[in-house]
Amino acid sequence: MAAVSAWFWNERFWLPQNVTWADLAEVEGGPQYPRAGHVVSVLPLALGLFVVRLLFERFIAKPCALHLGIQTGGPRKSQPNAILEKVFTSITKSPDSKRLEGLSKQLDWDTRKIQRWFRDRRNQDKPSTLTKFCESMWRFTFYLYIFSYGLRFLWSTPWFWDTRQCWYNYPYQALTPDLYYYYIMELAFYWSLMFSQFTDIKRKDFLIMFVHHLATIGLISFSYVNNMVRVGTLVMCLHDASDFFLEAAKLANYAKYQRLCDSFFCLFGFVFVTTRLGIFPFWILNTTFFESWELIGPYPSWWLFNGLLSVLQVLHIIWSYLIIRVAYKALVRGKVSKDDRSDVESSSEEEDTSSGGKGSRSTSSNGASRINGHVNSGQWAEE
Repeated sequence: MAAVSAWFWNERFWLPQNVTWADLAEVEGGPQYPRAGHVVSVLPLALGLFVVRLLFERFIAKPCALHLGIQTGGPRKSQPNAILEKVFTSITKSPDSKRLEGLSKQLDWDTRKIQRWFRDRRNQDKPSTLTKFCESMWRFTFYLYIFSYGLRFLWSTPWFWDTRQCWYNYPYQALTPDLYYYYIMELAFYWSLMFSQFTDIKRKDFLIMFVHHLATIGLISFSYVNNMVRVGTLVMCLHDASDFFLEAAKLANYAKYQRLCDSFFCLFGFVFVTTRLGIFPFWILNTTFFESWELIGPYPSWWLFNGLLSVLQVLHIIWSYLIIRVAYKALVRGKVSKDDRSDVESSSEEEDTSSGGKGSRSTSSNGASRINGHVNSGQWAEE
């Protein structure tokens, strides 16, 4: 284990030339630097944040939802049927036409009736609008808080106004209490998302978001351990700038304020594209690639850090394309299309399927498809 530890914490990988871990060791009365142990100690804080979230959703978010008229009841329950339930749980949740015909003969039911049963049974497993509202309100509150805190903190720092300050005297840059709090809270939040993903609304992109949270935790932890925290705070604040607009759009949608939902989503799209395609490459990547090369020079972890940020920029381009496409459809159709990660199926959709796809699926503002009618943004909504 000692050999593995020595290999993993190799100074020539983590630190610039002529710098050792001993140079960054804690000295009584001296400056404090980030320590790897801080990353591990964040786990109890993440659990505490998860408990705070549960209390927030129950005593704050739920009363707000009820005040806005969002009902606690979920979709209509299907009538009990042992044969169909066995097919649903053991074979398929969406039977094809051949299986429908066989079940119709076995039960002496019309195929439309069987289709409706499967539709109701699928919807029965999906969360209510109230549950989704509470989840989005917690995310909105935290994103707004952490962005406000980060912006207020960075406003008084020299590296916010001159990015070259991120690299002066690196890595001998002291860890201040405000900077430590900002980093640890961000890291704890994403750890709490890792915990809650197994109890939250199950979406189609579960695995994608799991990997995303894991990558985010890795990038935050990596930049903390090798003391790239100054530029790390810029990256975190920049990414937090748009997230609360997306959650605000979801809240407006669940409360059936469609115009407000569309306005928030378009605002989210504008901020997202501006920050990720404009500010990030010309401000963040410029300093991590060119200014840092000039002031401290490259070394192995420097290459890895910039490689990860480059991959992130590629994802920004992909997500921006998806957002622009959804926003365009919203402008053309007059409203944002539904979120097909967790939507409740409408009867019109089922009937269209059974009739061989004739006619268009209902997207009326009064239809069931609008119950969860937010954006078609499953892959990028929590980036």
